[in-house]
Amino acid sequence: MPLKEMKKENIIDFIKSNIIFRYGIPRYIVTDNGTPFNNKLIRTLCEKFNFKQHKSSIYNAAANGLAKVFNKTLDNLLKKVVAKNKRDWHERIGEALSAYCMTCKTATQATPYSLVYGIEEVLPLEKQIPSLRMAIQEGLTTESNAQLHLAKLEALDKKRLEAQQKLEYYQARLARAFNKRV
Repeated sequence: MPLKEMKKENIIDFIKSNIIFRYGIPRYIVTDNGTPFNNKLIRTLCEKFNFKQHKSSIYNAAANGLAKVFNKTLDNLLKKVVAKNKRDWHERIGEALSAYCMTCKTATQATPYSLVYGIEEVLPLEKQIPSLRMAIQEGLTTESNAQLHLAKLEALDKKRLEAQQKLEYYQARLARAFNKRV
């Protein structure tokens, strides 16, 4: 979420509104060492909701690398959706994040959205031009629909495990290829 100012109060509001009240209390959050994250208000929030704050190391490439890769990907997506003057990026960031979450990733062979929620996201176009998936889902009774969602949720752990295994295999393959070149 874009913030006008990186003030500690804005960070607290963001954590409460967009993490705690939306997804529940995390076990921990990982932040950088910036002053908006290193203050008494953040520590009080962590104590109040009983979670820990871990600070990423400045020189830990493994910890910071994933964020940098994601930021680069998000930057490329934003370049495709913003207007020519690039001043509306903060209004279009949700669109770019949605596109990222709906895109199947090579390493896991799954979309980030499906790994979090257990189902694929309903595209706005599917509401305008109903897909087979939407026709089946809307044709079900409330009880049948609930049973279908329950079955999908039960299969979610298996899907996440398979995605983790595919990711590990993919990373090992990349490491072997890199080692051959060196």
